[in-house]
Amino acid sequence: MYQVDTNVWLESILDQERAEEARDFMRRVEGRLLAVSEFSICSVCIILNRMKKQEACADFLADAIADTGLLRIRLDIPDIINALDVGKRYRLDFDDAYQYVAAAKHDLTLVSFDSDFDQTDRGRKRPAEVLGEPPIVRDRPASKPRRGRVRKP
Repeated sequence: MYQVDTNVWLESILDQERAEEARDFMRRVEGRLLAVSEFSICSVCIILNRMKKQEACADFLADAIADTGLLRIRLDIPDIINALDVGKRYRLDFDDAYQYVAAAKHDLTLVSFDSDFDQTDRGRKRPAEVLGEPPIVRDRPASKPRRGRVRKP
C-alpha cells in the first residue's frame, strides 16, 4: 500500500508542474491501495482555503477522499512525540516527520515529490516510480535566477 504525501495531492489539484504524473498515479492505482494522513487532508484544505479555493477543497474531499476507499491515517499522541524525534534524527520539518511516522506505523510506502525523504531509512517513491515509469520532471525545480541590477555595457 502507498501513503500519498500532501505535495502529490496539491500538484494535481493546483495543476502544477508535475500534475500529470500525480493524476496518472491516482488514476492507475486503486483507491484501496492508497492511504492519506489526516494531517495531509487538513494541510491541503488549509492551503486551498488560503488561496480562496474552497470549491477545489470541497471537490478534493468529496472526489479524492470520501468515495475512493483509501485508508485515512491518524496519529496518536505517542506517535506525534515520535515524529518530533524523527524530525531531529533526519532533519525533517514537522509535516514531513509526521508523514514518515504515519507511513512507518502502517508499513506503507511513502509516495512523494519531496526529496527530503531520501535521507531517511524508509525513503520514498515518486508517483511515476510506483507505476514503473521515469519521472516526468525532476523533484526540485531549478533555482530561480537571482534578481539584481543588470549593468548595461
